[in-house]
Amino acid sequence: MEITAGSHVWVEDQELAWVDGVVTSVNGNEAEVETINGNQVTTKLSKLYPKDMEAPDTGVDDMTKLSYLHEPAVLHNLAIRYGIKEIYTYCGNILIAINPFQAISHLYDTKLMDSYKGAQLGDRSPHVFAITDVAYRAMNNEGKSNSILVSGESGAGKTETTKMIMRYLAYLGGHAAAEARTVERKVLESNPVLEAFGNAKTVRNNNSSRFGKFVEIQFDARGQISGAAIRTYLLEKSRVCQISEPERNYHCFYLLCAAPPKDAIFRIVAAILHLGNIAFALEGEDSSVLEDDKAKFHLQVAAELLMCDLEALETALCKRNMVTPEEVIKRSLDPLGAAISRDGLAKTIYARLFDWLVKKINVSIGQDPDSKCLIGVLDIYGFESFKTSSFEQFCINFTNEKLQQHFNQHVFKMEQSVYQEEEIDWSYIDFVDNQDVLDLIEKKPGGIISLLDETCMFPKSTHETFAQKLYQTFKDHKRFVKPKLARTEFTIVHYAGEVQYQCDQFLDKNKDYIVPEHQELLSTSKCSFIASLFPSLNAETPKSGKFSSIGSRFKLQLQQLMDILNSTEPHYIRCIKPNSDLRPEIFENVSVLQQLRSGGVLEAIRVKCEGYPTNRIFSEFLERFSILAPEVLKENVEENVACKSIMEKVGLSNYQIGKTKIFLRAGQMAELDGRKAKLLGESAKVIQKQVRSRIARKRYVRVQTASICIQTVLRGQLACESLKFRKRTAAAVKIQKSARRKSASRKYTNIISSAVVVQTGIRAIVAHNEFRSKMQNRSATIQAATEEEEKDSGKEEEDIGKEEKDIGKEEKDIGKEEKDIGKEEKDSGKEVKEPEDKEPEKQPTVKVQEKEELPDPPVAVLEQNEPDKPDVSPDKEQEVTEESNELYHIVKEISSPIQDVLTAEDLPSEVEQLKVLLIGEKKRADEYQKQHAETQELSEQRRKKLEETEKKVHQLQESLNRLLFSMSEQFSQLKTILQTPSSSKPASPPIARVDYFDNSDNSDASSTGSDFAFPASGHDSANNSCPRPKAPQVHVKDATATEITGTADSDKEGAFDDYF
Repeated sequence: MEITAGSHVWVEDQELAWVDGVVTSVNGNEAEVETINGNQVTTKLSKLYPKDMEAPDTGVDDMTKLSYLHEPAVLHNLAIRYGIKEIYTYCGNILIAINPFQAISHLYDTKLMDSYKGAQLGDRSPHVFAITDVAYRAMNNEGKSNSILVSGESGAGKTETTKMIMRYLAYLGGHAAAEARTVERKVLESNPVLEAFGNAKTVRNNNSSRFGKFVEIQFDARGQISGAAIRTYLLEKSRVCQISEPERNYHCFYLLCAAPPKDAIFRIVAAILHLGNIAFALEGEDSSVLEDDKAKFHLQVAAELLMCDLEALETALCKRNMVTPEEVIKRSLDPLGAAISRDGLAKTIYARLFDWLVKKINVSIGQDPDSKCLIGVLDIYGFESFKTSSFEQFCINFTNEKLQQHFNQHVFKMEQSVYQEEEIDWSYIDFVDNQDVLDLIEKKPGGIISLLDETCMFPKSTHETFAQKLYQTFKDHKRFVKPKLARTEFTIVHYAGEVQYQCDQFLDKNKDYIVPEHQELLSTSKCSFIASLFPSLNAETPKSGKFSSIGSRFKLQLQQLMDILNSTEPHYIRCIKPNSDLRPEIFENVSVLQQLRSGGVLEAIRVKCEGYPTNRIFSEFLERFSILAPEVLKENVEENVACKSIMEKVGLSNYQIGKTKIFLRAGQMAELDGRKAKLLGESAKVIQKQVRSRIARKRYVRVQTASICIQTVLRGQLACESLKFRKRTAAAVKIQKSARRKSASRKYTNIISSAVVVQTGIRAIVAHNEFRSKMQNRSATIQAATEEEEKDSGKEEEDIGKEEKDIGKEEKDIGKEEKDIGKEEKDSGKEVKEPEDKEPEKQPTVKVQEKEELPDPPVAVLEQNEPDKPDVSPDKEQEVTEESNELYHIVKEISSPIQDVLTAEDLPSEVEQLKVLLIGEKKRADEYQKQHAETQELSEQRRKKLEETEKKVHQLQESLNRLLFSMSEQFSQLKTILQTPSSSKPASPPIARVDYFDNSDNSDASSTGSDFAFPASGHDSANNSCPRPKAPQVHVKDATATEITGTADSDKEGAFDDYF
């Protein structure tokens, strides 16, 4: 296949074995590939394999249907099917079974068995029942024996597959269920016994069969099971004595430890366990004895279990008889020799027991000597390659080489049958054979087994001498490799790969001496069962040991097995272990690929690739590749002619045209797919060009149409917005005109109202100032009159004092007190004069009318002046109060009854009256002093309020100045408004005359409402015992519209000026 940039290929990967990718570039013989996991790989073109992009997502049930039959395609197909729990897959007539490590429902039930009964291979999905059914029908129809070969490595599921085969054979040819102990039932029941004594736990499997088993199921003429026989091969006896961690011995030993022995079989197994615990020590130079009491105990128990003499058993283990022409000499063994003798005895006993079990099972099952047909089921170990591979692995791999040769011959034979049916020429196809490996192992003389037997016959031979023989004999053999720096190791290139073997134990494991001492000891056992396992030796050789090669015996058994298989029609089942952890739903590519190689699946594919690995019926071929020559379909020709025309047009040769199929050589299918992909790519470019042109044209027309629609809508919206803007502009002009007119009218009205308020405040201030001036003048007049009266009263008192000198000291004291009272009155007079100097200047006068009445009695004067306090300042109110007191005092003194002429007789009475009057005056003086103190405190509070009021007046004046300044700026506008003719006069209210009355109960509250209100002086009505007199009325002249605007429009300006 021609690999170009963009080709999908498979490339090698260390972790995944094979990974798919796309070729990014090709440089000569190398290509760069981008894998699916994002890595960039550079490799040779010869190491790349094409990937079938038309393969179904669920894989194919028969891998011969793959377009590309190569290693990565097979691995990928198995992985896909395992992921969907399809554990069976065909490769031609070979069944590949992958161990699921979990139970799958309805996979082996009776209903499924019935569905496969009589079905052709390939009609139903792959299954072990299908292979078994084909073998059974071929035996009945052709009268020829068949065999089913189940292989795979440890843990792949060979034993379970064998059980399913025998179960299905029992279903097809078994007897009625009512019959007890049928043959097929005995065969199935024999499996646990053989597994207990022949299976063990290994590194790769917990129940690994350590022997080969070939079960012959015999059938009568009616196709029913009539007998059976079980043949075993190469039991791993060395496991009885040698176990490496973490492996275990055979299951029977652990079953014995779990329960005490009950019969002779378990006595033998227990004896083998105790033999393994016997240890030896060196005595003298080359003799051996039991190491300690523990060894003696185990020797005694082993002798009791074997029912033989204790001393004879110890002698058989520690000594050996040497036969000479003259006599028989007893030679002592060293500890190593004694241990080898002990292990040999244990292995011999266990092997004889296992062989007896197999014979007993065969006798129990029963064989049919008249049977002419059978179905053999071979359950044998698969190809093994461990880190330490010894003699057992050598024999196992030798067996698999033999089976692989048989498998290759069968595959090639099947290919030949297909070629013969299609009548194509196949004579030049070479057969792929592995005979050279078999000759290396089994050729006589000169093979490895022959050299091993020859070395074992020399007593002084060692594993090193055996290795040197191998190196010298096979140094030029292409299948034999000597590792570097190795002295006892060699490598054989098997069909499944290279395996390196260690020669250290080859000699010991190949020797199977029949030790006369052991034979004689056990043949004389008091246990009849043990004695039957070791019959007496021939009389001709009573004292001689005979060497028997396990390798040679195994080769003979294997040849017998191959003869049986060659006489039957074989069917192959390859079991695969998906992962080393024995866990479900895990598929390890590297492990599976190694098993495919060792199981011969890839070798079978290689055999098929040597011929015509790909074949298709004519209709399928034409359906897939008719695009390469479309003119062929237009002609009315036969299918084979059409296929030939396609191949000729492409330029391929070495293909074959059969009766119903076309056969292609390896790589031709990939070449056809490459041509098809290239043609499709070019056609796709043409289609893409047309489609993209059409799509671009449609997109352009769609965009153009959309743009026209958008422009239309936008222009309509812009026109609407423009119209709205013009309407809003016109409406705004109208609104502004009306708003400005209303604003001017509102301003005019506000100015008029402000002027009225300002006039009211100014007039109130002027009236207040006039009232305060009058009160100051009146207080001064009263004060002057009071001082004159005080002087007159002082002179009169001095005259009276002179005349009454004789009265006594009391009268002098009264005169002093009167002088003190006069001084206090003078001091109070001075305090009244101080606020007069601080009165503010007089303001412009305004017409104020005040009603005031001063009654004659001083008490009336005090009562009338008390309510006037809210309209005067605090200082003025204090002056009025003091003047009232002075006036009252003066009146009282004036109204006192003093006559110009006094008689001597009336003087005492007058003195008494004066005393009483003086005492009353003292009381009144005290009361006046108290009232004077309270009045001073109240005057101080009202003085502070007056200062605040004056501040507010100054603020009012400043506000008035600002108002007048702003009014002067707007004067021109007001003139224009007043002079403008109007059909209707502004509806401004006339400025009416306002009479100001302070009738509020709380004067402080009214003072905070406006700048033109003034705080009331004096106490609240609640604190006054005197009734509140009528407040002074402030009259403001009416400012009518005629006074402000005039009688005509021409008089508006002059009237406004006069108003201000």
